[in-house]
Amino acid sequence: MSGRTLYVAVGIGDSLLPGPNIVPNPNPSSPLFSSVLAVHFSAHVEKTTEGFRLSPGDRQALAQGQKVTLSNDGRDHVTVELVANVPDITPDATSPSGFRGSNPFDLVAVGGRLYVTDGGRNLVWRIDIPTGAFSTLAAFPNIPNPLPFGAPVIEAVPTGIRYSNGQLLVTLFRGFPFPPGASVVKQVDPLTGRQADVITGLSSAIDVLPFKSKVDTDYLVLELSNDFLAGQPGLLLSLDTPGVAGDVVANCLITPTAMTLDEKTKTLYVTELATGRVVVLPIS
Repeated sequence: MSGRTLYVAVGIGDSLLPGPNIVPNPNPSSPLFSSVLAVHFSAHVEKTTEGFRLSPGDRQALAQGQKVTLSNDGRDHVTVELVANVPDITPDATSPSGFRGSNPFDLVAVGGRLYVTDGGRNLVWRIDIPTGAFSTLAAFPNIPNPLPFGAPVIEAVPTGIRYSNGQLLVTLFRGFPFPPGASVVKQVDPLTGRQADVITGLSSAIDVLPFKSKVDTDYLVLELSNDFLAGQPGLLLSLDTPGVAGDVVANCLITPTAMTLDEKTKTLYVTELATGRVVVLPIS
């Protein structure tokens, strides 16, 4: 959120056909998959809980670069526009099918740019907001699989992204077979793309939240599961210094995916995928 403009990352949708191999869908249900939208709210819309719906015609207009204005009663209006639309499918020689899908997961706005994690392409996109031009800021390589089953290597699968102290913080969830301890939080320079480990030894990090303490920056780390294949619950961890993950704040979350902190009330709000809930946690 920047002022009254909300930037929205749209995932891969049904751009791929279901099945063991990655095959492009010749008729996806929307032209806006793997894109970033800007939603501009009016002052009045903040006082209403009414919703807005994009019609198929609206989606086509946005994909063609047109702005779309939505209204409920002539006053409650929002304007939507396409910021960038990365390719849904790209050639990939390492894939058995020869293709790889893009899957934007999270984003952060810094000045006139957006930085977007792509869990399908294992990279961070850098997008210029005024022009919509996009390029790869950082790509994350595969790592060896330490477990006796699964593929020889494991993909990075970047998920959550934040901006803190002039650097980007990116959680790498890691792919199947999700070995405990392989997930990390990376620091990425927004100018050069240079990477460094910040927090290691995680199981399935999906979001990170830096916040100012009295003396320095502390971190909350959200894990989708303590042991994904064993069906273990999600964790919220607290660290006062970078390094290996620290104290457990909560261990009863059900597939948590993202979090935000109300610093005035010290209340943390966590979204859960499987339950469709927003969970409230007091943070001391």
